[in-house]
Amino acid sequence: MIGNKSGRTRQRKVRHEFGFWSIVIIVLLVLAAIFIVYPFAKLFYQSFFPKGGAFSLSNYAKFFSKKYYMMGLRNSMLICVCTTILGTLIGIPMAYISTRFNIWGKRIINMAVVLSMLSPPFIGAYSWILLLGRAGFITKLLEKIGIEIGSIYGFQGILLVFTLKLFPYVYMYVSTALKNFDSSLEEASESLGVHGFKRIWHVTLPVIMPTILSAALIVFMTSLADFGTPMLIGEGFKTLPVMIYERYLSEVSSNASFASTLSVIIVSCSLLVLAIQKIIIARKNYTMSAMRPPEVVSLSTGKRILATFAVGLVALLAVLPQITVVVTSFLKTNGPLFVKGFSLDSYRAILGKLSTNIRNTFTFSVIAIIIMMIVGLLLAYIIVRRKGKIANLLDTLVMFPYVIPGSVLGISLILAFNQKPIILTGTVLILVVSYTIRKLPFTLRSSIATLYQIDPAIEEASISLGVPPMKTFAKTTAILMLPGMLSGAVLSFIATINELSSTIILYSGKTGTISVAIYTEIFKDGYGTAAALATILTVSTIIALIIFDKVSGGKSVVG
Repeated sequence: MIGNKSGRTRQRKVRHEFGFWSIVIIVLLVLAAIFIVYPFAKLFYQSFFPKGGAFSLSNYAKFFSKKYYMMGLRNSMLICVCTTILGTLIGIPMAYISTRFNIWGKRIINMAVVLSMLSPPFIGAYSWILLLGRAGFITKLLEKIGIEIGSIYGFQGILLVFTLKLFPYVYMYVSTALKNFDSSLEEASESLGVHGFKRIWHVTLPVIMPTILSAALIVFMTSLADFGTPMLIGEGFKTLPVMIYERYLSEVSSNASFASTLSVIIVSCSLLVLAIQKIIIARKNYTMSAMRPPEVVSLSTGKRILATFAVGLVALLAVLPQITVVVTSFLKTNGPLFVKGFSLDSYRAILGKLSTNIRNTFTFSVIAIIIMMIVGLLLAYIIVRRKGKIANLLDTLVMFPYVIPGSVLGISLILAFNQKPIILTGTVLILVVSYTIRKLPFTLRSSIATLYQIDPAIEEASISLGVPPMKTFAKTTAILMLPGMLSGAVLSFIATINELSSTIILYSGKTGTISVAIYTEIFKDGYGTAAALATILTVSTIIALIIFDKVSGGKSVVG
């Protein structure tokens, strides 16, 4: 009798668990269908059915027949390939030197590199205009001694900004891989007579090649998606994100069919590159035990100084835009010009006329982060503990917006929600939705990584002691996942407050953010106020990084 009663109790618990998680899965599928599948389906539909008419390839024919648009595609691919190559060539040596040798100031160098990586690229573009523009500080200084430098505008300027902004992805990923490298592999090669650079080329780099390719993919995708930098510093060098924005503005009163076509083309490029990267990684996948991480080599004083200087110089160049905006934010201004002396006038100006943008940035970001944490927690549990086709589908759908440009996401959401039954255009909600689905992967990946480290036996033990499955999840599993989830949430927060490409499409007069205000102030020659706003973002990013360091126990940003 007792056995039957306990059996019925277990059945009720199983039904309760099944019922709850089934409901969660259904809700998440519905939300993904509404806010991810439907907007992008609408985008594709609009490109093939212009103005709601019959099926037509006219937009695609126009794109591939016009030299102007093909130039935009060529420019985008050129800048992405060059940035990826340069970023990789800088990031790998920096990572190797900083992880394998006893250089000074590693923690400071890492903080500078991470700060440059997580700050918005358009701040870098703005800072280099202040330094190397036609009236830039360095430009004027060199002119006094008879040295003229080339223009910062155009291809070379974009390449400079992208390289210094994006090589940190390679640096951080490769650093993590090298720290986990099994030294026995290199020792074996040494015993076979393979030394120095030859050992690095034939042993070390091939083993970490999947990591290098993953980092290179992020560099490529990020440079392909960026809108602010080529818009500010590109001048005649047009890229696809800039063309998408310009076409959207020209079509917004009538129909965004051609902007949709451009968006589909850039999404196709992203997915093609992603597919190629996956194929290459599948062919170059190595495993190692990592039981014996390599020891840090002690350099002689001279070599140590040289290695520290080389790595520190690159880190300084990477973080120079943030230093520049902080310093210039305190300079006195006379209209669009900086004059001698320091003041707080720029800060008084933004607190007076742009306080709404500041408040909106943090309000919208906090709301989005709360949603990300809840969704990320539930979704991570489904992906890890309830594996299957539906879990894989949810994982794929949630990750899809991460590899596409923000401007494309913005246009997709407007096409989907600018008419009944759901009208979100111009509201706070559409920005929160955009931030949530675009930045959720940070929180989700971090939560998944944490959950994989939690032994399922802990949950089983709790359930065997009579604690219902859902209470076990809420009181045990979720608590154990909290530090890892918070780490990802901090990164999501940093990415959200710095977001421009989707916000510039979606914002209205009352929902402007700091990034939008910086963008508009630069075009109005309000360099002082733009610097003050950028400083707020930089300080917020530093505070968030300190919080990340605390909650993650000093863990690397990329794991």
